[in-house]
Amino acid sequence: MIDELRRASQYLLGLNIPGRLLSIYPDDTFIVSYPRSGNTWMRFLVANLLHSEAVTFRNIEQFIPDIYIHSRRYLKNLPRPRILKSHEYLDLRYSKVIYIVRDPRDTALSSYYFHLKQRQISESLTIEEYVGQFVGGLVWSNYGSWGQNIGSWLVARGSRVYVPPLGNSMTGIFGSWGKNVSGWLAARMGSPGFLLVRYEDMIASPAVELARVARFLNVDCSAEVLNRAIERSSAGHMRRLEEKESRLWELTKSTRQDMPFVREAKAGGWRTGLPASSVLAIESAWEPVMRMLGYEPAVQACSVVTHLSGGSF
Repeated sequence: MIDELRRASQYLLGLNIPGRLLSIYPDDTFIVSYPRSGNTWMRFLVANLLHSEAVTFRNIEQFIPDIYIHSRRYLKNLPRPRILKSHEYLDLRYSKVIYIVRDPRDTALSSYYFHLKQRQISESLTIEEYVGQFVGGLVWSNYGSWGQNIGSWLVARGSRVYVPPLGNSMTGIFGSWGKNVSGWLAARMGSPGFLLVRYEDMIASPAVELARVARFLNVDCSAEVLNRAIERSSAGHMRRLEEKESRLWELTKSTRQDMPFVREAKAGGWRTGLPASSVLAIESAWEPVMRMLGYEPAVQACSVVTHLSGGSF
């Protein structure tokens, strides 16, 4: 009863964390991705592109706030137009979206170590066990205080998108990698107000990709400004900032300090970091969408039937 009264008072005062129930304005821009796909890096790049003040973990929330950290009142009172961070599954209210996608094999590996850092899983949980939950969409099903909701999904081989009504859910799960990515791509790919950016392309050609982002944001900038933003957002620079500011940023201050938030920041780490059974589980679940995005499977996953593949797409 006390908890219910506390939650009710927080809501009435606008002190609750909005997540999916965020009030959205037509001039909002969202940086969206499945967790551990490069969202924080993109936030640094965009913030450093738009502001002369160097971006750090101390001030990133001032420039591009996280809708899972700040209160509804705080976000509502921000100057417009807002640029916000989100991991939500398909939300058609988002009119302008920079969507970052990453190879799910690397995403799973990064997610595993992030949850270890957050003490949300035990070190006794093997990577194989974790990937089984990752494929099933379970590892992000209770991010913070968020409840259980199915999320948007693309029906396998049917190309039909189901978008659940907002209803009265206090917000929802991010779903599996396949559900989150497929929902956004099926509904928004090629449409105005949607820019798809691959994490791997950001690594290979940061200037090219950031220039695409600048054009999408209608920002006219010089090569000097682009290069400055890239340098201030490099993995090495962000690691040095993390060493000094990890205890000051909301996302990392209460986590294990012996494990970094900014890890290797590379593509293809799954080749040595994931066991073959985990690679197969991911590829069996999402081979079609992986191929569409240029992530070639290491094995012919579609020819293998596993207990993880049913209903995971």
